Amino acid sequence: MSEDTSLDSRQAVATELKRRLREPPPGRVQVLTGPRQVGKTTLLLELARALPNAVYYAVDMPEAAMPGWREAIWRDVQSRLKRGPTVVLLDEIQYLGKWDRLMKAKADQLQRGKSPVNVALSGSSALLVGRGLKETMAGRFEKLQLLHWSASDLQAAFGLADDEALDYLVRRGSYPGAFPLREDAARWRAYLRDSIIEPAIGRDILMMEPVRKPGLLRQLFLVCLGHPAEIISLQKLVGELQTASAMETVAHYLAVLEQAYLIAGLEKYSARVIRRRAAPPKIVVLNNGLMAAVQDVSEGHPRWGAWVENACLAHAWNRGQEVYYWREEPLEVDGVLVGTWGKWAIEVKTGHFATRDLGGLLEFCRRYPDFQPLVLCSRERANDTIAGVRLLSWGDFLLGRPLPQ
Repeated sequence: MSEDTSLDSRQAVATELKRRLREPPPGRVQVLTGPRQVGKTTLLLELARALPNAVYYAVDMPEAAMPGWREAIWRDVQSRLKRGPTVVLLDEIQYLGKWDRLMKAKADQLQRGKSPVNVALSGSSALLVGRGLKETMAGRFEKLQLLHWSASDLQAAFGLADDEALDYLVRRGSYPGAFPLREDAARWRAYLRDSIIEPAIGRDILMMEPVRKPGLLRQLFLVCLGHPAEIISLQKLVGELQTASAMETVAHYLAVLEQAYLIAGLEKYSARVIRRRAAPPKIVVLNNGLMAAVQDVSEGHPRWGAWVENACLAHAWNRGQEVYYWREEPLEVDGVLVGTWGKWAIEVKTGHFATRDLGGLLEFCRRYPDFQPLVLCSRERANDTIAGVRLLSWGDFLLGRPLPQ
């Protein structure tokens, strides 16, 4: 299986997918995955307009469930081939029964016949789509991820100034469909609940995993919303649930929530993998909008710092970095990043801090000298100088500005 590719912006994903679909057909099947309401359908529709002889099919429409629909679309493709090479775009593929076997057969047929057809699929259910790719489509696909929007994506789409984009992302998240409703709190929350949270929890996850206790899964999701950027033991999570449950079940459901692009349970960084898995997770809500659907927080609120830290860690996760935390009592590091950005140990400080408050950061980098220490702070403090430590405003970090070298 090819590795997932997570690019830094929606535009970068669109450009890369378009480039791949313009390669000489038949190429590998392109699979676009990501959370709900981040623009996968919009992107495929844009490609359908931009690419010559491209055709778009929505698999989640009622007619897709009718007998003969699958055969009809491939007859349409055969007809289009008379006009030249064709691009087929199938949206929300997980709703097509036995889609993996169908696509395996079609991909093999296209390769054997050298048919000039390139295919792209999209799916919101990572576990369901991923299982089909691993079990059936191995060697026949490439995968791209369109994850939660960044502050710069909001700027590009809605013409926001830096401070406007940052304030909205931290307080309201980055779901583009909710943005036009931002002045009407009731409608905004209804959109988050009805278009994102309920379909993801009540439909997508139940389709992709056998969940014996859906009520427990929902409770766990809501409990996690109350602990952003917090290291919390599985025992404590179990204690906050209304339904009795084993820690193994809670750990499994937490992993399911991550596969649904809702909640990530960060592992503790360690050179030994077994120690990573034995430590309690650090909860990161992958879009602050999910928290904003149940609570209002603004600058000056006691939880503002946790929301900013959560947004920073989620930003790194959504841009394809491996994200961990580190703690050796009493020392702690908010985030440990490994990936295309390099190796960084980061502390997020929204208020006043002194060098003595960076003991965990400095000790971690002493133990792991491959990592660079970085403090994400206010714009005013970012102009300071601290020996051996790099500083960047958390706003510039969320806007995707270059990390200091």
